[in-house]
Amino acid sequence: MDTQPQTPQRLAQSVFAVPPLARDKNLQACPQQNRRMIQYLEAGGVNLVLYGGNAVFYHIRQREYADICQMLAEAAQPTTGIVPSIGPAYGTMMDQAEVLKDFDFPTAMVLPARDIADAEGIACGVRRVAEALQKPVVLYLKFDRWLPAETVGKLVDDGLISWIKYAVVRDRPEQDDYLREILQVAPADRIVSGIGEQPAIVHMRDFGVVSFTSGCVCVAPKLSMRMLRAIQDKDYDTAESIRRKFEPLEDQRNGIHPIRVLHRAVELAEIAETGPMLPLLGELTAEQTQTLGPIARDLKAIG
Repeated sequence: MDTQPQTPQRLAQSVFAVPPLARDKNLQACPQQNRRMIQYLEAGGVNLVLYGGNAVFYHIRQREYADICQMLAEAAQPTTGIVPSIGPAYGTMMDQAEVLKDFDFPTAMVLPARDIADAEGIACGVRRVAEALQKPVVLYLKFDRWLPAETVGKLVDDGLISWIKYAVVRDRPEQDDYLREILQVAPADRIVSGIGEQPAIVHMRDFGVVSFTSGCVCVAPKLSMRMLRAIQDKDYDTAESIRRKFEPLEDQRNGIHPIRVLHRAVELAEIAETGPMLPLLGELTAEQTQTLGPIARDLKAIG
């Protein structure tokens, strides 16, 4: 596992994959299948992997947290950076930070929460967990003005933020005043577009952010990496043609549920056996699964 700090140069090297976490029929994390997932990404040129929402780290059990972190660290090649998530509850976050002190992960992402939380308290929690870890963390901006730009700027200026995952969904991503406000207080080369391939061209071309995260990269890593390189080379026509190839799977994710669809798509494409969904999330219906299968396999074949 690559344990070096995730500098802007490092962030620009790869799409940041956000995969599901494979579990067996007893809901235990499966080392063999998760290794298959990571190896598939690595074979496709992806060497940055973030375990967050798609891996359902929101609902992970504290007693399994250390074992899962160990499993992921051991599964990665020395050139692959792995980022686990912590939270979203404050107590969970701090308990998991204690566990992470025994590992060499370059950073950890703080999962966002809106219930029983406010901006001042969130900023305080982020500060405390970064101080507990003794390393900067990933700030996940998922909701519009979840944190005021001024507050984000203070966290950045104090050296508490490794990078920012910006994932506020817009009907028109080019019209995003919040992202413009964040760019006034945080360097663009430490902001990663966090909503997959669909807004990535706009975010990188028009706003200057450094790279993008993706769930669909888990099905077609080579294709997603080609899109990243095309954007970096300012070959936007090629990037746009690639982006469209991801639309059928993204439409399924948007229409049903992004986490549940990706979890099953990885299995249907025969990349890894992801197993049952972790409660509190349900399964796809038989009809949904039947529709999803060809879409996932076609995308894998393209990429």
